[in-house]
Amino acid sequence: MEKNRKIVGLCGSLRKGSYNAMLLKVAGGLIPEGIEFEIVAYDDIPVYNADHDLPETEERPASVTKFRESLADADAFIIASPEYNYSIPGGLKNAIDWASRGKDSPLMHKPVAVMGATQGMWGTVRMQMAFLPVFTFLNMNPVLQPEVLIAQAQNKFDADGNLNDEKTISIIQKKIENLISACKV
Repeated sequence: MEKNRKIVGLCGSLRKGSYNAMLLKVAGGLIPEGIEFEIVAYDDIPVYNADHDLPETEERPASVTKFRESLADADAFIIASPEYNYSIPGGLKNAIDWASRGKDSPLMHKPVAVMGATQGMWGTVRMQMAFLPVFTFLNMNPVLQPEVLIAQAQNKFDADGNLNDEKTISIIQKKIENLISACKV
């Protein structure tokens, strides 16, 4: 019996009205029928502390265990994130640190696509570059092309979160197709 494929989305912004939350929803709407898509929250995860990360005794905070379990059955990931201080937002990096630990890491060896939206002109390029060492350490398979770098997002999303730029939508669609092709399922 063939396993249903699943893609998990992570948003780097926790704020209401986030352009990256809107972007993640747009991406989810472009995933073909038959592939499950779930956006997983991590806003209740504590700051990483190795004293509370003891997988051999299953002693992790309950919110971390729940988060890791939500990632475990994913075949691939989509990360939509802003850029904070030229890098990965701290909350997202913290969640990835919790998920990356141990031989049972639910991130290892899986394809991942990163995209980002910003009100500025650079389109999250530095945040996306900052992820490359993380993906290398986790032996993940980053889908690098095409790049989804949405600058001046305030002019591309409407008040309901709809993306009104057909060229950008087609680039996101191609990125998702490449992500699905990278899945080993």
